[in-house]
Amino acid sequence: EVQLVESGGGLVQPGGSLRLSCVASGFTFSSAAMSWVRQAPGKGLEWVSSISRRGSSTSYVYSVKGRFTISRDNAKNTLYLQMNSLKPEDTAVYYCTKGDDSNWDSPLGQGTQVTVSS
Repeated sequence: EVQLVESGGGLVQPGGSLRLSCVASGFTFSSAAMSWVRQAPGKGLEWVSSISRRGSSTSYVYSVKGRFTISRDNAKNTLYLQMNSLKPEDTAVYYCTKGDDSNWDSPLGQGTQVTVSS
């Protein structure tokens, strides 16, 4: 059974930073491209970032380019999202999921809430 457990969210002031983590199990993590997606209050799912199986290639939605960094540790079956210079519009529940920027799975986990507010 595929399991993806996100953590690291919280309340942060504008301009602050957070690091999200996602621990994967139930599949061969190193063989899967992975993505982060988010859902803001009252809105649909939005793809945020993807990383290739070995981490050599990454991509980002324009609104987070230069502020967010996706990475992975295949030895630990863990996906990360470093978020800097956070803005109120980044407020959302963040999910990790299998797949790349053009084909990602619907989120399975509970996600982690990120709230950016003063």
